[in-house]
Amino acid sequence: MASFELFVAVRYLLARRRQAFISLISAISTLGVAVGVMALIIALALMTGLQGELRDRLLGATAHVYVVKTGGFVDYQAEVTELVGIDGVVGGAPAIVGKALVTTENGSQFITIKGIDPDLEPRVTDLGRVMQEGRIEAIEETGDDGLPGILLGSSLARTLNVRTGDPVTVLTPSGTLTPMGMMPRPRRARVAGVYDLGIFEFDSGYGFVSLDFARRIFGKDAVDMLQLRVDDIYAAPAVATAIERAMGPTYVAEDWADMNRSLFSALGLEKMAISITIGLIVMVAALNIVASLVLLVMEKSRDIAILKTMGATSATVMRIFMLQGLLIGLVGTVGGAAGGVALAEVLDRYRLIRIPSDVYQVSYVPFVVQPLDFAVVIGAALAICFLATLYPSRQASRLDPVQAIRYE
Repeated sequence: MASFELFVAVRYLLARRRQAFISLISAISTLGVAVGVMALIIALALMTGLQGELRDRLLGATAHVYVVKTGGFVDYQAEVTELVGIDGVVGGAPAIVGKALVTTENGSQFITIKGIDPDLEPRVTDLGRVMQEGRIEAIEETGDDGLPGILLGSSLARTLNVRTGDPVTVLTPSGTLTPMGMMPRPRRARVAGVYDLGIFEFDSGYGFVSLDFARRIFGKDAVDMLQLRVDDIYAAPAVATAIERAMGPTYVAEDWADMNRSLFSALGLEKMAISITIGLIVMVAALNIVASLVLLVMEKSRDIAILKTMGATSATVMRIFMLQGLLIGLVGTVGGAAGGVALAEVLDRYRLIRIPSDVYQVSYVPFVVQPLDFAVVIGAALAICFLATLYPSRQASRLDPVQAIRYE
């Protein structure tokens, strides 16, 4: 019986001559479903790719967990060894952070100075792997001029028009006490390397120096914080809680998810809003399915009456028209899904959509189709198309064959 119902449904969809107009409406409905599904898959792939790219770049430029302590860390090496022993922590490194004005002959820029241990920093960030010029270890080396080294981001180096080996002047709020008050003391440094972390905020506003140099320019005796890397980024909140519980009340730990909560919450909200908005295209296509099936029921009322007089039940007639709507939805959904995945792959592989990196932190729009998103789109489209068939199919099953034949 199922094969008979499918045969009749296909015949009705491929109607010719007088029913050619209905076939055209069915084709338009199929195209509408395909366009809606394709647009939804591409939109979800865009937001998923953007979230993933930002997350990966942020976690490459920053640590997973930051730990601060009342009074700072005097013996940071012992503290790092103890924290790395906590379950889930795979690396640790110290940091001293402060603001400074970097000046050259070509200009000046306010930046964040970060004092690091070049031996431990690569264990928590990607700084050692993204050096375009020089080496991360060079910040602890003094050249012939005796100046300490500083690593600058690629965007900052272009702004200041400096390269490796060029001198710069670093001015910090910490200075020398004079009768006129605290006077900032400029210190000379040498560009020891240029890095590119891929995030505009870091590439244009950060400079990395050795811990000893950071202590001198900021007047600090202890390390401000310890940076930790964990083996599972999604377990970072649990690791931060475990650190506070194990180390005592003088320690405070904050994970990357808390520090960037507003950013990823905004991206998640945008993803949901875009999904709902573009999902309305599928709803419009479903209305076309309703319209085409209603017209088909009106056109095929005599055929429905004949089928019923030959023994077809109301359920059989209802299934015939439901299969028609589902066929339209299935063809449109499969076509749209295939087109959406193919287009997302092309856009991502060739990086066709470029965006300003100073606004979005990335230079191009990445597209990533997640299996869950793909399955949800397919399931939702088919469900909407199925619901669109219920009313016209029910009307067809209620058709009285006697009344239909009488007026033919």
